[in-house]
Amino acid sequence: MPIWLIIVLVIIVLLVIYVVATYNKLVDLRNRVRDQWSQIDVQLKRRFDLIPNLVSTVKGYAKHESETLESVIAARNSYTTAATPHDKMEANNMLTDTLNKLFALAESYPDLKANTNFLELQQELQDTENKIATARQFYNDTVLTYNNKIEMFPSNVIASIFKFKLEEFFKAEEEARQNVKVEF
Repeated sequence: MPIWLIIVLVIIVLLVIYVVATYNKLVDLRNRVRDQWSQIDVQLKRRFDLIPNLVSTVKGYAKHESETLESVIAARNSYTTAATPHDKMEANNMLTDTLNKLFALAESYPDLKANTNFLELQQELQDTENKIATARQFYNDTVLTYNNKIEMFPSNVIASIFKFKLEEFFKAEEEARQNVKVEF
């Protein structure tokens, strides 16, 4: 067999190995993104399971504040009907905003603030919020790695051939980016 044919075969084999390895890495990263999204979903589910208990605890103290309570339930329900990760992110941001309003409402009711059931639920929600924040960070880190692999040469060639798509980062809602007003 001529030497040039051996060289061509070696180059072809190396190229095939590179394509397969890059494809497998892209699949691995895509699956990690999906896994990290499901970790966020788990924590959001935990949060949503706590909300009805929190709302019913607050109802007893704040009967005339039904608008705030209804908006919390509506925000919670909007997440369950969201189909895409983007829609779920939007619903989550809306829920975070309404929960903040609910906790602000609790400030108006000293008896409610002292209620042990409410305090336990509030602590559970705060713990869950911390877990959600951590899960969001892991998700965004994984999305960054995946998107970099899709956009960087030469793996971007393989990604475009096999139609890998960029993933969206989990972003904070606009209200969370505003400066907090502290008044005394």
